This record gives sequence, structure tokens and C-alpha cells, in this order.
Amino acid sequence: MEKLALFGGKPVRKKLFPFYQVMGQEEKKAVNMVLDSGVLSHFLGCWDKLFYGGPRVLALEKEWAKYFKVKHTIAVNSCTSGLQCAVGACGIGPGDEVIVSPFTMSASASSILIFNGVPVFADVEPDYFCLDPQSVKARITPRTKAIMTVDIMGLPYDADAINALARQKGLFVIEDCAQAPAAKYKGRWAGTLGDIGVFSLNYHKHIHTGEGGIVVTDNDELAEKVRLIRNHAEAVVGDKGVQNIVNMIGFNFRMTEIEAAIGCCQLKKLKNLVRQRQANVNYLNRKLSMLPGIKPGSVRKGCEHVYYVAPFLFDEKMVGVSRNRFMQAVIAELKPQALHEEEGVDVSMGYVQPLYLQPLYQKMIGYGDKGCPFRCPFYDGKISYEKGICPITEHLHEKELICLGQVYSTLSKKDLDDVVGAFEKVYEARQEL
Repeated sequence: MEKLALFGGKPVRKKLFPFYQVMGQEEKKAVNMVLDSGVLSHFLGCWDKLFYGGPRVLALEKEWAKYFKVKHTIAVNSCTSGLQCAVGACGIGPGDEVIVSPFTMSASASSILIFNGVPVFADVEPDYFCLDPQSVKARITPRTKAIMTVDIMGLPYDADAINALARQKGLFVIEDCAQAPAAKYKGRWAGTLGDIGVFSLNYHKHIHTGEGGIVVTDNDELAEKVRLIRNHAEAVVGDKGVQNIVNMIGFNFRMTEIEAAIGCCQLKKLKNLVRQRQANVNYLNRKLSMLPGIKPGSVRKGCEHVYYVAPFLFDEKMVGVSRNRFMQAVIAELKPQALHEEEGVDVSMGYVQPLYLQPLYQKMIGYGDKGCPFRCPFYDGKISYEKGICPITEHLHEKELICLGQVYSTLSKKDLDDVVGAFEKVYEARQEL
């Protein structure tokens, strides 16, 4: 039996994994055309024909709307900005609650805070990791104004169940689709399942523009509010004749012409990039599922998963060692021993710490030192962020979930075999751990 790298043996992987690089000559040509034009951004923060942006931004919005079959598309400078625009457009304000997953990037919840709303964390499904409709239902109060779903890891949320709850209670559904471009739910595109959806074009997503985001909706009023919040709403509403100025304190969330030009090129590649990710994950699933106690994540019936990462569930009792100890050994096998960092090894124990355990929520300090919005005089709820409020999320993060980021489209079969080889080697020698 080969000696584990964790104990000084030779690692399975001899070099770093390749960086995810999907930029080509098309993007270079598109960027050079923008540079040659001399117009790198073409917005004006006043009521003018340029209020909605320049030709590349408008072209990206048009192409995105056509691709995803949605009425309105608004380009912004990040998914975080897009989520903030969506929350503001839904009229969230002091005293309001928004139900959100704790098992997501921090911006999903912090975007609620921007407009003085209070995040209420519901638990996730143990098999799909998206918001659990029953937990959502239990969290709804008279103060609830919206549900923010997250298509986590590339799988759409349970749209039928959660949308039905929202309709019954008169709530908006904001869909955080940062990790699931081109995923499908019963034939419909993820991101278009709720009242308003937000995509990410951050550098490590399926396609990207470095930084960037896209907001989509079929609702005319929500779309116009997003456009206003994106671009200095307070300076525009008077001349434009806007009557409802709730949340019309705007920002500069504008996308540049360079990013938009890159985005148009990247969108054309999305289908093939996703298809290769799915093939890579299918290969890893077949190989790793042969190890008792390591189970691939499930795919909801009627859905198409696009695998931002590949989730696996680890059974500590069956394997005979803790997940964390096992994964420490796997990670050691996947990085060259001479290196002291884990750059290029995207393998994690759990996903993210449940958001409510962050200092922001534990201390309930948001704006100033008075505890707003949690202790705002307009808020009469009793919110709890104690450990234990979302037991499924906590168990997944602390004991059960493994996320493999080595699934992207530019990996070779040798790269995937190294990932498999590391798991197999550690599994065979697990008694040493």
C-alpha cells in the first residue's frame, strides 16, 4: 500500500491543476474593438438617451433576453449588485423580513440588509441543498415580504412548491442563480423561475466577464426599478416622472462596455461549457460512487444540473473515519508536496459556514452601533441566529458534504483521473487515518 502524502508519501498529483481559462480570440477581438472606439463606458447618471447604457451593454442585454426567453434583462457590475437591485425593486424596507438560505455566498443575505430588511434563515434540503419548502413555510410571518431562493451548486430550487407558497402569501420570489446558468427546471431556465432572477459573471463562474451580473424579469415595473437603482435613481426620478420613489436611492452598478463585449462572446460558449462540466461530473460520479460511503449529490426530478461544483455526501460511519480527516488526506494527494498553498486544488469540506454564524448576525450589528436593522424601531419581530436553527445545513457543513470544484470544462481525463486516484488511494489506506 502506497504511503499517504499526508504522512510524507508521494502525492498522486505532481503539478497544479490548470486555471479555468475560457477566453479566446473572440473575446480579444471584441475588447480591442471597444478599446479602438475609445468608449469604455457609455452611461449617464441622468434622464438621457444614455441612461440605459452603451451599445455593447444593450447588445448583451438583448442577447441574454433572447437566450433565456425573458422579457427584461439588465446588466450590472456584479451579481451582488444585481441582488441588491432586486431587493430594492421588490420594495423591501425597514421592518420587513426576507427568507433566505444560510448555505450560500454571504451576498445573498447581505443584499437584504442594504435596504434595512432582516434576513430570516430557513433550512435546506438534505439531498439537494436548496431551500426546504417546509422550513420556508414555517418561517413566514406577517413581516415577510419576499423569499430569496438560491440555485446552489448548479441545481434549481423547488420552484413549484416555493412559488406556490409565495403566491398564497403574496410574496416576491427573488432567485439567486449565480451558480446555475443554463440549468433547467421542468423545461424552464433557472433564473427565470421566480419574479426576478440574478446571474453572476464573476471570474470563476461557468462564463464570466471578470466581474459582472445580469438581472432578469418578465415584470415591467420591477425591471424599470432595477434600471433606476443601477444608475443613480435619485437623480433621475424627477425628470423621468417616476411617482413611486420607494427605494429610489440609486447606486453606480453599471457594467462597462468591455465587460459587455466579453459577455456577448461568453454567452455563445455557455452551452458547450456546461455540457463538458456535466460529462466531467458524470465521470467522477461513476468512479467515486464505487467507494462505499461516498455518494454523489442527487438531481431533482425534472431538473438539469450544471455543476458549479460537484457535491458528494460522506458517511463517516460507513467509511470509518471523519470526513474532515479523510479530506485532509485527499487534499494532500492533490497538491505538489513542494508547494505550501492549495492554489489550484478546489476541494472543500462542507460548503460555507452557515451565514447566521457570522459575527454580523451573532452580534446583530449592521448599520451604526445601535443594532439596525435587527433592533430598528420599525422591526417588531424576534429573530434568532443561534446555532441549531438550521440543523440540516449545519450537519451538511460540519460532517457530510464534500464539494469538488475540479469539474470545469478545460480539465483533461488525466486531471479527473488524478482526482479519482486521490480518493481511491486515501480510501484504501483510510485505517491509517
